[in-house]
Amino acid sequence: MRRLTRRFNQWTAKLLDLPQDVVMDLPRMTMIGNVQLYIENHRGVLHFSSDLLTLALTKGRIEVYGSQLVIRAILSEEVFIEGVIRDIKYIP
Repeated sequence: MRRLTRRFNQWTAKLLDLPQDVVMDLPRMTMIGNVQLYIENHRGVLHFSSDLLTLALTKGRIEVYGSQLVIRAILSEEVFIEGVIRDIKYIP
């Protein structure tokens, strides 16, 4: 059933020309160089330190590794991070 729902959502997104991240509830990440990162569609902060940020997703989590990381803005589904970003991992 889950597979059928996912295919229906993908078909609907293509038919209506909607972005996949909106229909499939996927994270959208915008990175400027290695110093700024904007992530949409997260479900909360699991861990934060100056070296690691872990965000919960609907299906999995995102880990951002770096140094001097600072959360500049955080909203219910959006987070804006600054610092020296070295690595981003998506863990399903």
